Amino acid sequence: MKNYIFTIFLCLIITSCKKELSFENETFEEKSTIPCKNDCPNITIEVPVAKNLKVISDSINKKVFAVIKEIVFFEEDSVKVDDYKSLTKSFIASYEEMHQKFPEDTFGWEAKIIGNIEFQSEQILNLKIDHYTFTGGAHGYQGYRSLLFNSKTGKTIFNNQLFKNEKEFKAFAEKTFRAKYKIPESANINATGLMFENDKFQLPQNIFYTSEGLLLYYNSYEAASYADGPKELIFPYEEVKKYLNFQ
Repeated sequence: MKNYIFTIFLCLIITSCKKELSFENETFEEKSTIPCKNDCPNITIEVPVAKNLKVISDSINKKVFAVIKEIVFFEEDSVKVDDYKSLTKSFIASYEEMHQKFPEDTFGWEAKIIGNIEFQSEQILNLKIDHYTFTGGAHGYQGYRSLLFNSKTGKTIFNNQLFKNEKEFKAFAEKTFRAKYKIPESANINATGLMFENDKFQLPQNIFYTSEGLLLYYNSYEAASYADGPKELIFPYEEVKKYLNFQ
């Protein structure tokens, strides 16, 4: 009888564990087979893959893959590239095609993608994609992507869904941005050499939930030149919770 009760108890534990969303890190790598001495073309993708709760996991995994594909896919036929293995192979294939056309060019392509769980609560899940790519030119490009999901459904949360009143939060953020980067309130937002489109302050494309607070992150070229680097603002949650739909 005791063994029977223990078996039932064990089954309940296993069943409850399976019902919880979890993540498993997976790594995908590919290198060119063309002989090289230095800067050999390579790509590495390290990504957290959602497990269990199939509908939620599928929604998250499809979005993460789509974003990474935007970063490193250069071919025309995207239908055949539907997983990370084929994606890494396509990146190297693009390089080898370029090398065949311009064999004298010695530079090697490189891509490194690292994903991690930046924040997770009962309401919101935030995955951060740290990406670096080099495909020729004076320098590569490094940036961050923020992927926000509803923890209960796995559906993407877009930036305009984060705020109770986006216009009010934007005005609040601009005031703080001007203070941090020493831009007079009466001056044009680009008065000190920034590059906001149409000379108007905008919220960044990437907003992160972090352990320290809400992070507004402007990648290079989004608000400033490459030389000036990325710009960022972080707000403690106590300071901005009145604006937020998700905590």
